[in-house]
Amino acid sequence: MIPVCRIQDLPEGESVRIEAGDSHAAIAVFHTEGAFYAVDDTCSHQDASLSEGWLEGCYVECPLHAALFDLRSGMPTCLPARKPVRTHAVTVVDGMLYVHPLVPAAQEEAVA
Repeated sequence: MIPVCRIQDLPEGESVRIEAGDSHAAIAVFHTEGAFYAVDDTCSHQDASLSEGWLEGCYVECPLHAALFDLRSGMPTCLPARKPVRTHAVTVVDGMLYVHPLVPAAQEEAVA
């Protein structure tokens, strides 16, 4: 479990990039539509930071070639990306946001 920030420090429509340690890639954490989402920060198409992309609801657009990823599943919705990015479970405990890099977002309920 990696602490990210206090929830009030990540306003709606914003993102933050965190380093997950030596054994994990950087992770982008997003606050959108009243929820928090975390995905690998690097676009699966080419080396670009998704945390620097454009947020559109539950989707992030890669700033390099405009690939669009669903933050809930990590799946790309258009070319040039063909591979999904990994999702990570996010929890809030006492107003603090945490990312669980070894737990896919689909399993988030089991972590809470």
